[in-house]
Amino acid sequence: MGTGPTMAERFAAVRDGLPPACRLLAVSKGQPVEAIREAVALGQRSFGESRLQEAQAKQLALGDLPPLDWHFIGRLQANKVRGVLRHFGTIHSVDSAPLAERMQRIAQEEGVAPVVFAQVKLRPDPGKTGFDPATLRQLWPLLVGLAPLRLKGLMTMAPQGLEPEERLALFRECALLADEFALPERSMGMSGDWQEAVKAGATWVRVGSGLFGARPIPGG
Repeated sequence: MGTGPTMAERFAAVRDGLPPACRLLAVSKGQPVEAIREAVALGQRSFGESRLQEAQAKQLALGDLPPLDWHFIGRLQANKVRGVLRHFGTIHSVDSAPLAERMQRIAQEEGVAPVVFAQVKLRPDPGKTGFDPATLRQLWPLLVGLAPLRLKGLMTMAPQGLEPEERLALFRECALLADEFALPERSMGMSGDWQEAVKAGATWVRVGSGLFGARPIPGG
């Protein structure tokens, strides 16, 4: 019986499909430290996590490596903001004005200036949060002024069950909205739809199982 592709082959397949303007965020949540080490050996430096405690343990275990680029991609709870700001340089999931204001205050206290993405919700989806375009436009003067937060882009996720052309249309809407606000970054696309996101102008794709395979950590 044949075996599936190796991690090196999976990474190469995704990287070969990315244009120069799009970077790969390896979603390492639920993956063991050894898998991250293997990815680092393949040249990967940017990793996405969604659970603070799990990420802290991994960062400690990987402390012998050169500094890695850690991105927080999960829903950010208010009581986790300080810890996330201490351990992540980029946050993809700013989904409300109160959260952004809390992040600003704590970032000032911590002396950090994280890159942040505003999460936008472009289709009805009960399982996801985010700004709708009208609310984002209304709140824009507030959000863009929350230094030391550095608002660089928009993040969106496609609801499950969409056809490829529907996902492509959604990602194009996100890209146009980012253009409207002169934001350079678009975090769009995951393991099942990163190709459509790339066609629409993604600058980050968040790929987990397409790189690492299934998550061996329970609940990952």
